Amino acid sequence: MLQNGGSAAPAAADNLVKDVTTQSFMKDVMEESKRQPVLVDFWAPWCGPCKQLTPVLEKAVRGAKGKVKLAKMNIDEHPAVAGQLGIQSIPAVIAFVNGQPADGFMGAVPEAQITEFLSRLTKGAVGAETQDLLKTAEAALTSGDASGAAALFTQLLEEDGGNVAALAGLTRCYVETGALAQAKQTLALVPQAKQNDAAVAAARAALEIAEQAQSVGPLDELTKKVADNPKDWQARFDLAAALNAAGKRGDAVDHLIEIVRRDRKWNDDAARKQLVQFFEAWGGADEATISGRKRLSSILFS
Repeated sequence: MLQNGGSAAPAAADNLVKDVTTQSFMKDVMEESKRQPVLVDFWAPWCGPCKQLTPVLEKAVRGAKGKVKLAKMNIDEHPAVAGQLGIQSIPAVIAFVNGQPADGFMGAVPEAQITEFLSRLTKGAVGAETQDLLKTAEAALTSGDASGAAALFTQLLEEDGGNVAALAGLTRCYVETGALAQAKQTLALVPQAKQNDAAVAAARAALEIAEQAQSVGPLDELTKKVADNPKDWQARFDLAAALNAAGKRGDAVDHLIEIVRRDRKWNDDAARKQLVQFFEAWGGADEATISGRKRLSSILFS
C-alpha cells in the first residue's frame, strides 16, 4: 500500500490502477474523474470477497483502455473517505464522474456485470472497440476471408482469452479452412456455462457438419448415385452434406427439402433435423437459411 503519499506499487505502473490514500484522494480521484470516470475500490486485507473482486476489477479497467481508471483504498489504513460516503460493508465500488460520486455497487459481482457497469458509466464507450472488431471479423468471415477473420478473432482473444464470440468465430474460421482438429481445440476453450451461447452453438453445428462431410464420400460419386436412384434418400442426404461442404448451400437445401417432401419421417426425421442444423451453422441472416426455412415451413405446415 502507499504510505505518506509514496510511490505506487508495480501494479499501478500502467497508471490505470493505483492505490490511493486520504491525502491523494483529491488529486487521484476527484480531479482525475474530471477527465474520465474513476472507480474507487474500498477494501481491506481481511476481506475475502475483496480479494476475489479486485483482480476482476483490474482486468476490466485495463480492458477499457483508458476510458476509466481504478483507485484502490484500504479502509483499515484510510477510513475517512469511506466514512464520509457512508460505506458500512465491503467490497464497495463507487464511481466518480466530474468530481462527484455517480454510481456504484456492493459485493464481489461477476466480470460480466462489471463490464456492463463500465459500459453504462461511459455511455457505451467501454466495449465498443471490441464490438467493432467483432463485426469486422464476422464480415471478413462471411465474405470468405477466413484467414483475415482468424487474425482479428485472435487479436480479440489476446486481449481477452474468455471472449466467447471470438472463440466461436475462430472455431468457424478453422472449420472453413478444414483445420477441424484446431477447431475442436478452440471450441473446447469455451466455458461450460457458455456452451449454449448462440455463437457457440453455431460454431459447434458448423464443426459437426464439416466432420460429417468428411465421411460421406466424393461429391461426384454421390451425385451419380442420386441420379441413378432419386429415391436413395441416404445418398441424397449424404450429397446434401457434401454440397454444403463445397459451399453450395442452396443445392444442399434442395436435396434435403426433397427428402422431407417425399418421405418426411425417413430415418427418424433426419432430413429436417439436418436442415435445422444447417440453418444454425449458417446463421439466421444467411440467404440460404431464410429461403430454406420458408420452404421447410410450407411443407411442414401445409
